[in-house]
Amino acid sequence: MAETILQKIVERGHYKFVDRVDSWQDAVRLSTESLVKTGYVSENYYKQIVDCIEKYGPYVVFDHYIAMPHSSEGAEGAKKTGIGFMRVKEDVDFGKDEDGEQKVARLLFTLAAKDPGEHMDNIQQLMGIFCNEPLIDALLEANTPEDILAAEAKYPPEEE
Repeated sequence: MAETILQKIVERGHYKFVDRVDSWQDAVRLSTESLVKTGYVSENYYKQIVDCIEKYGPYVVFDHYIAMPHSSEGAEGAKKTGIGFMRVKEDVDFGKDEDGEQKVARLLFTLAAKDPGEHMDNIQQLMGIFCNEPLIDALLEANTPEDILAAEAKYPPEEE
């Protein structure tokens, strides 16, 4: 069987566990650190994500405390295709959307896209994770890479 997205995240070291952040901008920056360290994105890549969110609002935040920070396709700074995972214990407030709904996240799946095909495959796998509430609940409690893999083993995402 092909490697899952969560297995790739752990194998590549693309994860971070923090208790709190100062702002959603800080959360975005921190969520790219593991991708910067492994050469997947440039050091300033997070600024492009922040600019997109400031321009378009908190469109990256979904239900169940999930955010998927990303910049526009073909953004400078994305060197390889991959995903960074970050769990924050305290809510990260991304502000209100156009409907006035408060957008809050604690799980950040930060996208870097260089290869469009691989990127779409990653998005599809993430959607399978996002629809799996028991898995999301377990990831919200994760404190180690082993916790990520144990959560996935216990609550495997639906196969497409």
